[in-house]
Amino acid sequence: MGIVEKIQQIQEELARTQKNKATEYHIGLLKGKLARYRQQLLEPPPGSSSSPGQGFEVSKSGDARVVLIGFPSVGKSSFLSKVTKTRSEVASYAFTTLTSVPGVLEYQGAEIQIVDLPGIISGASEGKGRGRQVVATAKTSDIIVMVLDATKSSEQRQILEKELESVGIRLNKPKPNIYFKPKPSGGVKFSYTSPPKNLDEKMVQGILRDYKIHNADVLIRDENVTIEDFIDIINDSHRSYIKCLYVYNKIDAVSLEETDRIAREPNTVVMSCEMDLGIQDVIEEIWFQLDLLKLYTKRRGVAVNFNDPLVVRNNSTIEDVCNSIHKDFKNQFKYAFVWGSSTKHNPQKCGLNHPVDDEDVVSIVAK
Repeated sequence: MGIVEKIQQIQEELARTQKNKATEYHIGLLKGKLARYRQQLLEPPPGSSSSPGQGFEVSKSGDARVVLIGFPSVGKSSFLSKVTKTRSEVASYAFTTLTSVPGVLEYQGAEIQIVDLPGIISGASEGKGRGRQVVATAKTSDIIVMVLDATKSSEQRQILEKELESVGIRLNKPKPNIYFKPKPSGGVKFSYTSPPKNLDEKMVQGILRDYKIHNADVLIRDENVTIEDFIDIINDSHRSYIKCLYVYNKIDAVSLEETDRIAREPNTVVMSCEMDLGIQDVIEEIWFQLDLLKLYTKRRGVAVNFNDPLVVRNNSTIEDVCNSIHKDFKNQFKYAFVWGSSTKHNPQKCGLNHPVDDEDVVSIVAK
C-alpha cells in the first residue's frame, strides 16, 4: 500500500469515528500518523535531486517576498501585471508545465518580490507533479496573498486553506507555546504550567511512540493547545507560520452589500483588477503586514538623502543595518550615530546591538 492510499485510509477512518471522550486517544494517534505520512510525501524520493527543476526555481530577492496563491482565472496574473513590470499570461497551468512568475513591486523605497504560482495548490499535499517545489516556494514567503473570486462561494478559500494546512503551512497562527526537546535517555518527562484542556500525558506519549521518540522533555505552556499543535511542534522543521492576506477580486460583479460583508472579514481586502478598484488598498495592506522599517543612511559631512531609504525588517539592530549594506561591513564597524525615535538624544552614539525604529537616520563610523 502506497503513502497516498494510507493517507486516504486514515482520513476515511477519521471521518467515520465519532468524537467523544472514549475515542479521543485513538483520534489523536490517527492525526499523528496522518501528519507523518503527509510529510513523507513532501520529502524528495531517495536518490533524487533536490533541485526544483528548470523553469521553476526563483531566487529570493528584494526586501521581502510575497507569494500569490489561488485557482486559475481569479486575477493573480492581472494583479501582478498591474503592480509590477512583469507580464504574466493568463492561463491554466498543470503541474507538468508549472512556471513561477516573479515580479518586483517598488513601494515606499522597498523592492518587494511578488511570485505568482498559478494553479499550484490543488493536489500539492498529495505530492503531485511539482507539489514539493510549490510548497518549498510558498514556505519562503513573508506573506501569502490568497486571491479569491468574489463571485464564487467560500468553498474556494476552504479548499486552499486545507491544502496549505496539509503541507505544513499555518496561516495567521502563532507557533504553539510548547517546549519540546528529544534527549538520549530518561524517558518522556511531561509537565505544564497549567493543566491543558485538550492534551494529556497518555496522548503525548502515544504520539511520540508513533514517531519512535522514547525520550524527550515536553512542557505545555498554554492550557488551550491541541493535539494538532503538539504534532506541529514534533514536526517543527517542516512547519511554517506565515501571514495570509485574503484578496477578493471581481467585486464589480457583486452587490455593494456583499462587497461590504466580505471587506469586513479579518485580514481581507477587496478589489477589481478589471475596473482598477482597490488595487492600491491591496498594496498598502501588503506593506502594513510586512511591517518593514525605512531607515536613512548619512555620510559624515553630507546631507541625508530622504529619497533613497534603506529597508530592513522590524526589530532590526545596527548589526542588521550593517549586514544590509554589505556582509563584511560589521567587521569594520567602530560605532554609529543615530537620530530618531530609537534614541534618548540626537544624535546618540550606539553599538551593534542598538535597535532601530522606522525613519531613523544612521551614520556608521568604520575603523
